This record gives sequence, C-alpha cells and structure tokens, in this order.
Amino acid sequence: MRFGALVCRHFWSKNINETACIESFALLKRHGKSGRHYHTRLVVVVCHFAQLEAVTPVFFFLLLFIVHSIFLYYGCGTLVVLEQNEAGIVLLRSFDWNDGLFDVTWSENNEHVLITSSGDGSLQIWDTAKTTGPLQVYKEHTQEAYSVDWSQTRGEQLVVSGSWDQTAKLWDPAVGKSLCTFKGHEGVIYSTIWSPHIPGCFASASGDQTLRVWDVKAPGVKLVIPAHQAEILSCDWCKYDENLLVTGAVDCSLKGWDLRNVRQPVFVLLGHTYAIRRVKFSPFHATLLASCSYDFTVRFWDFSKPNPLLETVEHHTEFTCGLDLSLHNCGQVVDCAWDELVKVYTPSCLAVAV
Repeated sequence: MRFGALVCRHFWSKNINETACIESFALLKRHGKSGRHYHTRLVVVVCHFAQLEAVTPVFFFLLLFIVHSIFLYYGCGTLVVLEQNEAGIVLLRSFDWNDGLFDVTWSENNEHVLITSSGDGSLQIWDTAKTTGPLQVYKEHTQEAYSVDWSQTRGEQLVVSGSWDQTAKLWDPAVGKSLCTFKGHEGVIYSTIWSPHIPGCFASASGDQTLRVWDVKAPGVKLVIPAHQAEILSCDWCKYDENLLVTGAVDCSLKGWDLRNVRQPVFVLLGHTYAIRRVKFSPFHATLLASCSYDFTVRFWDFSKPNPLLETVEHHTEFTCGLDLSLHNCGQVVDCAWDELVKVYTPSCLAVAV
C-alpha cells in the first residue's frame, strides 16, 4: 500500500511572539487511502518554512492585517492549509489529490502558489487563494515523484523534481513540459535541492549512496560523491558557504562535504539511532544544523564545537520526519511526525545565542 506524506510549510509573522511556547496541531482524521500501520514503503513526512524574501509587498500588507502565520501540510492525497493565530492553529483550506503527496515547495514570486509531488509521478500546481485545484498537472516521471524544490536564486523561476524512477527533471512552471531530464543515479532519488548561492545548480541524494551536484547549463553530472555506505535520504546546502553540503542517511550519520575536496567529509555527526529523514542548515548560524530521525527525535548540532550535539528534542511518539528552521524568527523550529502532530517551538539551545 502506498503511503502519503505529511508536510508543513510555515509563513512567520513578526507580530506573533511564540518563543516560549510549543504550538501543536493534531490531525484527527486520516485522509485518503493511507493506513499508518500496514505498509510496504516508509511513510515520508517533510516540513519546511516558506522562503519569504521573494514574496511581494502586498503579502506583507496582508500579514499586517491578519497578523498570523500560515501552515501548510498534506496527507495521502490531501493538501491542507492551516492558519495560525493567537487562538491556535485552525484549518483554513484543503485540497484532495488521487495519490499520496510526498513533497511541497512554495513559489518564490507568488505567496499563494505552490507545487506538490505525488506517488503517481506527477507534479501539481496549486493556488491557496482558490477553493479548487490544481491549476496544472505535469506528469512525466514514471514512478513516484518524491521531491520538489523551487529555485531561490533571483531571476530564476525553475523547479527541480526527483523521482523513484532515478531521474531528476527541470521545470519552468509556465511551460507545460519539463525542460531537461538528468540521468545518472542508480537508485531512488530521495532529495533534490537548489543551491542558494549558485544559479542553476542543485544537489540530489539517492538510495545509490551518492550525493550528486548538477549544473542545468551543462550536460551530465558535475560531481559524484560516494557519501555513505547506505541510502541517503536528505541533503541541504549551507546558507553561508556555497561549497558546503550536509547529508543524512540510513546509517544514522550526518556528514558534511566540501565540494572543493570530497575525499573525506569535513565533519561526521553521530547520535541518532535510526535513519535520518531530514537535515536542515540554520539560516542564522553558519555551523548550526538540525536533523530529525525515525528514532522519534530532533537533534540540534554545531559542527564547529568539540561536542557538537547541542540538544535532543523528544516530543513525538512516532517517526519524526519533517523539519525546518524559520528564516525570520531566529530559533523558531517546526517539525512533524507520524503521530499526526505539527509542533512549533524554540529549543533551549536556540533560545540564547549559540
């Protein structure tokens, strides 16, 4: 049975102070055709903050009027928009899809538009200002479309998707078909993510145990890193160093890679006891990152310190699979898990200057 995913993406309002509390939202209804306890494939739960630096001034105006944040998460075949205000987190809107949704990315030039990827190999474009959707459906992958990311580089309106068909595809949302297909991985692609520094450059992480770096302007793969001796489920770029990436894998380790010399990792972080599902670099600290795992925990690290593990957060009762750090409120974190909870909080290690 195919599983869906639970994803939350969060717009932060500067007018709400939540640094001392944990906000939780519980999914009381299981959507679609999922059944959490009967599975042949791992459930994927991912979680992100929106990239607000590219949104229009109109949206900031709207935020001032409504004085709230917006959450987004989705389950198997259901995209749910949640609204957060002083009273808590409430359902704002939901959309149904006929297969599991595995990942989501917000548009960098329209605060209402987002793209999801799904188990039927398609990408869907949605407009949260509308009551129905999707606006467009692009279907070229032959197996599950497992990851999708919208480029953060100014002047680019490009989307990259990664699939279990072992390919990554480049898209312009205004064009009805992919612009290019990237081949080379010999296993499932679990993660595709754009460089925040280098236009047209993205990284992919795969079940073939490699991290690969691609340039959309050049044919073939730019760099292949045999990063782990296990499936790699997640990767992320450092926000302060264009040459630094981190990978998280089934071997329970996090590894940092300097693209100028990939013979050895620049750091290895150990502590998780089950597969690492997501890893994210901090947008505020060059050496700080967070990871979440199937061991039910979220861990915070500073790889520059002799004892890099800063804190372990254990507030979920099932696999913790979604994670992101706010771009606008230093220390704010959102995560989610199989226990159907989305949590917003500030860990103690980020409540003070690191």
